[in-house]
Amino acid sequence: MNNRENKITLQNTFTEYSDIVSVNQMIEMLNIGRNAAYKLLNNKEIHSIKIGENGRTHHIPKIEIIEYLNRNIPYRNIS
Repeated sequence: MNNRENKITLQNTFTEYSDIVSVNQMIEMLNIGRNAAYKLLNNKEIHSIKIGENGRTHHIPKIEIIEYLNRNIPYRNIS
């Protein structure tokens, strides 16, 4: 199995979540704390769209979380 086959894809991951998720959902998906979640967003490691009064509410495309995981999780060929 090559590295491409091991990648996390939109089709096989987080199917229970909609295409746009909230910060709370991102916290669940990544199993991280609130401070870590906002650090990822503020450092633009995971991109979001800010909507709402004063632009304070993050709306996160699910694909951004999947791409973050693909960039940061080392894959190993387990045979």
